[in-house]
Amino acid sequence: MGSRKRPAEGAMTLAEMKEFASFPAATQRYIRRSLDIGLDRDDAMTRWSRDVVEAASIRAQARLYRSLPALRELVPEDSGLDSIEPFIAPLITIVAFDLGQGRLPSFSAARFLYERLVGAEVRPWLPAAFCAAAALPHLHPELRRKLLQSISEAAATASGWSNRQPAFFPYWVEKVDTGQSLAN
Repeated sequence: MGSRKRPAEGAMTLAEMKEFASFPAATQRYIRRSLDIGLDRDDAMTRWSRDVVEAASIRAQARLYRSLPALRELVPEDSGLDSIEPFIAPLITIVAFDLGQGRLPSFSAARFLYERLVGAEVRPWLPAAFCAAAALPHLHPELRRKLLQSISEAAATASGWSNRQPAFFPYWVEKVDTGQSLAN
């Protein structure tokens, strides 16, 4: 039975890689940076900061992302309104910050990131958090329009969500000089 699961897992990983590859380069960079910060994978400041503005953005993002471990523990197991209050507001705040950075141009890019930052359990809550964050007045009206139009009806009205954890977690890979030219 174990060998039967492997091809499906490989196919899903490949699908996740293809989805990541479909995002614009700036989105891919922001997702990798965010995963480094949120999963404490690397020194994000050293790796990702290109100037003082980006350094300030990384520091602000790191401050917000400090709440991720607690947020992972607060993901509601049911849809009762009393259980979502401590979870949804911090999630909306984090999503609003990331959307305000202008590097997550669609619901699919945000979903890709938060499935990895929080876990598969966040899927039922992402459409609401995304729509709430995308509608906040700190975003330019044109950006709000584009973000809200990026969520499909299927995503907004899904009757169920997969609980399969993501398999592909993109990260920075240093270029390696092989000493060979492509002309050879």
